[in-house]
Amino acid sequence: MEPPTPTGTELEAALAPLADLVLPPPVGWWPQTWGWAVLALALALLAGLAAWRWLAVRRRNRYRRQALARLVELAAQRADKAGAVLGMVELLKRTALAAWPRTAVAELAGAEWLAFLEAHGGGTRIVPRVASLLDDAEYRPRGAQLDDAAFSELVATCRSWIENHRVPA
Repeated sequence: MEPPTPTGTELEAALAPLADLVLPPPVGWWPQTWGWAVLALALALLAGLAAWRWLAVRRRNRYRRQALARLVELAAQRADKAGAVLGMVELLKRTALAAWPRTAVAELAGAEWLAFLEAHGGGTRIVPRVASLLDDAEYRPRGAQLDDAAFSELVATCRSWIENHRVPA
């Protein structure tokens, strides 16, 4: 024997007390606990601090970038090497004046200047041929011949000193 089939009204009456399925709300992207929020804040602060530090170092080393750009211009003056050598001597002095107090650098000349360059060069060695160019460049005649090897060595020494000199804090 088959059970009786409910009619439409009986079926609706039987289903009325039942509730519809309720789906949970979607999971949000915001951290669910305070720990994640604190970690996100700490990471944001560290990123900001790192960016600020990078900008400060970049601002402090602006004179180096400008000096290196000027050195490239002077190195390109192959026709007037004597003038380029004078420009490099002046460039090294200006670079040192930008980094150290004027009273510590401005009056240095000759052997004292070369000793200063070597002491603060960050490992840059000033070989005797370059030392003589740096020491007496202003006393050489403008038409004096300078070989390419000495000129290239002077450019390399100047570049190394500008890039590597260390200023005490």
